[in-house]
Amino acid sequence: MDPRRFHLKLNPRRRRGLAAAGLLLCLSAQAFPAGQVVPEPRKQADDAFPGVPPRKLAMPAAQGKWLLPAKDAAAMAVYGVKDGLAVGIWPMGGPRGLIRILAPYTTEQQNCLMNFIAIEPVVRGRRGLSEMESSGLDDRQGKLFWISTDLPKAPKPRRPWDPPPPTFFRIGEVEAMTFYVCTESFQNGAQPIVQVIFRQDRPEEATFRLHAAAGSAKMDACILTATMGNYARLRRLHLRDKVVEAPALWPKMEGLWSALSGFTPRKTYGVEHLAVLEGEAIVAATPNEKDPASATYDRNVPRFWHYRGVPAVQYWRAKRCEGLKAAVNGRATYWGSGAKIPGGVAFENFEMIAPFEEGQEFTFGVTTRRPEQMAEFGGRRPPEARTRPAR
Repeated sequence: MDPRRFHLKLNPRRRRGLAAAGLLLCLSAQAFPAGQVVPEPRKQADDAFPGVPPRKLAMPAAQGKWLLPAKDAAAMAVYGVKDGLAVGIWPMGGPRGLIRILAPYTTEQQNCLMNFIAIEPVVRGRRGLSEMESSGLDDRQGKLFWISTDLPKAPKPRRPWDPPPPTFFRIGEVEAMTFYVCTESFQNGAQPIVQVIFRQDRPEEATFRLHAAAGSAKMDACILTATMGNYARLRRLHLRDKVVEAPALWPKMEGLWSALSGFTPRKTYGVEHLAVLEGEAIVAATPNEKDPASATYDRNVPRFWHYRGVPAVQYWRAKRCEGLKAAVNGRATYWGSGAKIPGGVAFENFEMIAPFEEGQEFTFGVTTRRPEQMAEFGGRRPPEARTRPAR
């Protein structure tokens, strides 16, 4: 494993501009996906599509109740609820092939990037890796993502710094917004399209509705995996009737795979272990520290790994179905640095997996509520959050 693959830094010039928008979008990280190693891509000329992104990209701006890309010729592709959850794609800081999860309400600091989500379709048992595979367009590492206003039958690549407007609609009385994250074909022949849906009554969530492009290989599953649990030091996995902790699952980093990669083996839990409410299963992950921002770090831990903010619950929710399961793996050191994680092993990849169906949905959320305050774990759901999205 080549440590040069790891790149994480804050860009002070961008930080000042993003502060005005209330977001820091220049945190950059590359999290190694669960259980797979991909060789470095070959270098390619900068004039291959999509080319080199402009050095200066317009910052997202609040438009009414939403956060949207600027209307400039070159802009960051960032969409979300104003003062709520938002998502973005490259070329905002970080590697290609990952959806950024931004949660500005969890911190008073400018750094609000909470996690990354990779797209990993499975075809005949072979799992694609959006972050690690070489692009078929310019042979660089990471599949190219771009945004579309409508669901394309055959996605045509466009430069991701030219984001189109979303579509606004209503779900009953609730204001909502949607757009599509398109990606090029994977090495296994899959070409998923991820529709993103935001709702004003659920400002801490994004729903991802999955589609297959025309000509895509038949997918066994299309896994959306949150790849950077070590940043928040997620250690508790909240299931239907128990909470399991990473240190108890992996008291020692044993085995050849762990020695070579630094990752634990993946642990899975079937739908029978997941909390279910109104036909939806949920799995949540939390830190085991009361104040993760006050942790003591070894001197060799880069500052960009220092958590800033209040403790937050990260969770996946999906329709209960046969074959649905949750999965996690862990690390005891920060990827690419070898520096020890305070408190030992923590979850890194965190995902839900289900047999692929056209239009299936997975919702990812980040909330400052405690799990016991969430309806799925016995808490009370706000009345305005009970309306289900229209199909």
